[in-house]
Amino acid sequence: MVTRRVSPGQKTTRKKAAAAAPELTDKAVMAVLESAQSAAVRCAGVDLDARRRLVAAEAYFLAERRGFEAGHELEDWITAEGLVESRLQQTQVA
Repeated sequence: MVTRRVSPGQKTTRKKAAAAAPELTDKAVMAVLESAQSAAVRCAGVDLDARRRLVAAEAYFLAERRGFEAGHELEDWITAEGLVESRLQQTQVA
């Protein structure tokens, strides 16, 4: 009788690949961000391009504080959006 031998590396790789969460595509992430931005802009009454520039500047400063460590770009952008949105809401209330 002939048995087929499978290397342990293949099993581990398959298990890790199956356990990993599905990745979002760039297009999907941008669609979510753009829909959130447009909703926020309607509420805040701020020009979309001006808001994007504010968020980009804030994300840059967040990355700078961390030493521009790679892999946190989306996290920085989302955090920056929250900061900008809260500042815009504060200025509307004042």
